[in-house]
Amino acid sequence: MEPLGILSLDRKKYTQAMAVNLPTLRTRLGLSQTQLADCIGVTRQTISSIENQVRELSWTNFLSLLFLFLQNADTAKLLPVMGIYTDELENVFSFTDLNRFKG
Repeated sequence: MEPLGILSLDRKKYTQAMAVNLPTLRTRLGLSQTQLADCIGVTRQTISSIENQVRELSWTNFLSLLFLFLQNADTAKLLPVMGIYTDELENVFSFTDLNRFKG
């Protein structure tokens, strides 16, 4: 069994859902592309390329954006509706059984 079921996730599904909805989520927080980029440690060009579907959103950047948007009331409630934060993803990240890490 892989740790936390993370390997069985369809990461592309989640990253694509985030990329498609990124302009809406960013705007909801009143952030420019530059401000959002600074929050997660990338360039404005990276955010622009993701929003324009020129570049795929990496899993690492997805996780950074997910954390940011989950911590804000204005965007947290939108994530499940947009298919970005599903019960499956919540189950992967919510655990108390540390034996799941042992192989």
